[in-house]
Amino acid sequence: MRPETWEKNRTKKEFEELLLEVRRVTRVTTWWRRLSFRATVLVGNKKWKIGIGLSKGNDVTSAVKKAANEAYKNMFIVPITKSDTVPYPISLNYKACFIKLLPASAGTGLKAGSSVRSVLELAGYSNVLSKIVGSNNKLNNALATIRALTKYKHADHFNALHDKKIVEDKKDTNVEGDDKNKAKEVVAIQKPEVKDKEKIAPVIENKAKEVIKKPIKKVVSKATKAKK
Repeated sequence: MRPETWEKNRTKKEFEELLLEVRRVTRVTTWWRRLSFRATVLVGNKKWKIGIGLSKGNDVTSAVKKAANEAYKNMFIVPITKSDTVPYPISLNYKACFIKLLPASAGTGLKAGSSVRSVLELAGYSNVLSKIVGSNNKLNNALATIRALTKYKHADHFNALHDKKIVEDKKDTNVEGDDKNKAKEVVAIQKPEVKDKEKIAPVIENKAKEVIKKPIKKVVSKATKAKK
């Protein structure tokens, strides 16, 4: 036995395969109808890895083998918390189906149906609340759940965001300090000195006295003049 084949067998033993659906498909041509089988296979190791494969074949066995090989090629890593649930609620539309996944506390179990349950089990989740609306197609439901799981942000993303925020806050504090110093300088320039105030104030007082001394003219309307 070659070492390459031994490594492939060893990696495949870690994963569990699940035949989700087998359908008979007909391809219509001008002269005849060609029959074939379409198989969908789920592959997962119950430790953050899940894959789905879809392929056709003349026999069921060949279709299943092809689908399994495709599933091993299309592997996704999904995030799982310490309580074996999703990190935060998420909802997604895929074709005719709408799926919603919610985190649950330890001991709740998998509240899911259809192909969503099998996908979550193979991925390694044990406490999840879910809801599917709009479609009963197993393939579409499985693809929708895998897409929703792959849209989750991992812990590294949030750590990077947190570090970036801290750096930005530090920069903002420095800028604010510089702005405050500049503002103080501008206010100091705009404010007149005390000597200037002493010169300006008496001039304004004299003008006010002149206005008060002037006699106020009485305004008499034309109607009152006519009466007189």
